[in-house]
Amino acid sequence: MTADPTADTPGTAADETPAAEGTRAVVAQFLAARIAGDTARLTALFADEVDWLLAENPVVPWIRPRTTAAECAAQAEELAAHTVPEESRASVDAFLVEGTDAVLTGHVAGTVRATGKTFEGPFALRLTVENGRITRHHLYENSLSVAEACTP
Repeated sequence: MTADPTADTPGTAADETPAAEGTRAVVAQFLAARIAGDTARLTALFADEVDWLLAENPVVPWIRPRTTAAECAAQAEELAAHTVPEESRASVDAFLVEGTDAVLTGHVAGTVRATGKTFEGPFALRLTVENGRITRHHLYENSLSVAEACTP
């Protein structure tokens, strides 16, 4: 995945309202910070309180409820700690923006460090940006594949 998700990305929406432009810019910063592993920047991008949704999965150590900016930003560190960075891949197929909402779809894959097992599948990420900060982070992914990779 590149740091600029709109560069030649198929399915990029063309909403050019001021709200959409701000949303697109914050999401691009979010993706760049995730790629760089910049937890401080991620913390600054998340609102003080976040509507976080990721299907709870007790066998996956990086999936748990989160609400604060620091908790949400820490998910990237936790994911990195439990997976093999050289074997992690993500691609964005579509980046759609309408006003304060953005939806990214694509594919993710990785290897769980503790088991050596791999996971892969499609994802959809819905983000909402208000006042320059991410207030909603809803991730839909192949949770069965991730759980199986975490199970010894």
